Amino acid sequence: MKSMAKKQNTTKESSKQYVTDSNFPVKRIYHRSSKKYTKEDSGVYPFTRGIHPEMFRERFWTMRQYSGFGDAKLTNERFKFMLEKGQTGLSMAFDLPTQIGYDPDSTQAEGEVGKVGVSIASLKDMMIAFDGIPLGKVSSSMTINSTASTLLAYYIVVGESQGFKSTELRGTTQNDILKEYIARNTYIYPPKPSMRLIGDMIGYCADKIPQWYPVSISGYHMREAGCTATQEIAFTIANAIAYIQTCIDRGLKIDDFAPRLSFFFCCTIEFFEEVAKFRVARKVYAKILKEKFHAKDPRSLQLKFHTQTSGESLTAQQPDNNIVRVAIQTMAAVIGGTQSLHTNSRDEALALPTQESAKIALRTQQIVAHESGVTKTADPMAGSYYLEELCDQIEEDVWKYLKQIEKMGGSIKAIEKGFFQSEIRQNAYRLKKEADAGDRILVGVNKYSEVEEKSPELLRIDDRIEIQQKKALKELRSSRDNKKLEKALSAMKSAADTDENLMPYIIASAKAYATTGEISNTFREVFGEYRPKEVF
Repeated sequence: MKSMAKKQNTTKESSKQYVTDSNFPVKRIYHRSSKKYTKEDSGVYPFTRGIHPEMFRERFWTMRQYSGFGDAKLTNERFKFMLEKGQTGLSMAFDLPTQIGYDPDSTQAEGEVGKVGVSIASLKDMMIAFDGIPLGKVSSSMTINSTASTLLAYYIVVGESQGFKSTELRGTTQNDILKEYIARNTYIYPPKPSMRLIGDMIGYCADKIPQWYPVSISGYHMREAGCTATQEIAFTIANAIAYIQTCIDRGLKIDDFAPRLSFFFCCTIEFFEEVAKFRVARKVYAKILKEKFHAKDPRSLQLKFHTQTSGESLTAQQPDNNIVRVAIQTMAAVIGGTQSLHTNSRDEALALPTQESAKIALRTQQIVAHESGVTKTADPMAGSYYLEELCDQIEEDVWKYLKQIEKMGGSIKAIEKGFFQSEIRQNAYRLKKEADAGDRILVGVNKYSEVEEKSPELLRIDDRIEIQQKKALKELRSSRDNKKLEKALSAMKSAADTDENLMPYIIASAKAYATTGEISNTFREVFGEYRPKEVF
């Protein structure tokens, strides 16, 4: 027995180097660290082990599947179908013209109407999208940024038309413009007026819509563009600091708005690294809010986040394999302590999900919730030596990045210098090289591929949607009170030249049936459009 133990203790490490997706080295085996860890509980500062004492023992996360395509009627039908199948919250996807403030009859919208999300050109469309869905009884998330204030205005008015006060509305607008400059590019205005609009929304919601999250600070799109887990957390929190400082500079008190800030993260298939990432994000954010911004309300210190499984990890080849990928990512997000979750569908590398694929994706969440057993304890990964070391590595690198960004003058300065963009591109290049060389195995793509594959049934958006939307827009313009509209838009334009909160003016324009493009173009006249410098 002694000789066997001796032999085991002298086992040599493999010469092959193992690393995580973020390039952290991975040891053969992990033992208890010499570092002394404080005994932390869930539901208390710094919230490493979760923001609620019981986590999912008492209540599951919100199952919020991302839906929206074609026109408002089709999207309304999908919403109702998913709610019928057990979805517990709504998440709305918009087409590109809506995202960047162009009407369906604009030349810039040609060929894109209803293609990657729903076309919402006016209050009328929003009313159709939520017809028969009581907004005071359901939580809605809207993935919208540059035009977030306009879409929120529509939502408020629809709620009012259903008999609900703004104080009864629950949900989230993504509204994170900084990551648009970094990774996604659906911006309209330069950073300064964009931040002003976000500040106006945060201030308005704190006063008038207390249950609404006016901004969901997003790391998701940066991760999908190629950044590491560390970069996703560091860049997202750096952007959060910029939004918080904007609000404080406007005279808002930290505990008046910080409890209604939320976050949006990606969950890739590197299971342990993703769980560690979520833990570190909560811990670092709590420390910043407490020590830098002196927040006193415990709710201000809690990093509340939505998760979406990684779209970039899905493959067009052998799409049914994506069901397995998403299941693993779902488990990581749940064990990581997410507050809401969207699970991607098997066919999303090819098209918008079919109804059947969307149902399977929802069922994945439901199986994890009810059958896996991971919801029976608040922190099922507690005590994992590997996880603890990953957390330490990620946290150390996050603080390094945050100090570096602070030295540059904060997120906006770092964006203008192209720092974020350059860091993301370098890592994306590394990942691509590894996949091309076969060092990163993608099942069904660079290994276990098949010559002949069956083409799955895909959702196709009818080109007639664009024709229909143009026709509906023409009818709206001829039937509305255009004098009332001109008065509302004129008042909004004048207010844009002052320091007044713009939300009441946007809501008034929405009630006058101003279109998404008309509201955006009015602001374009005042704020101009953003033109980025090239970063290589």
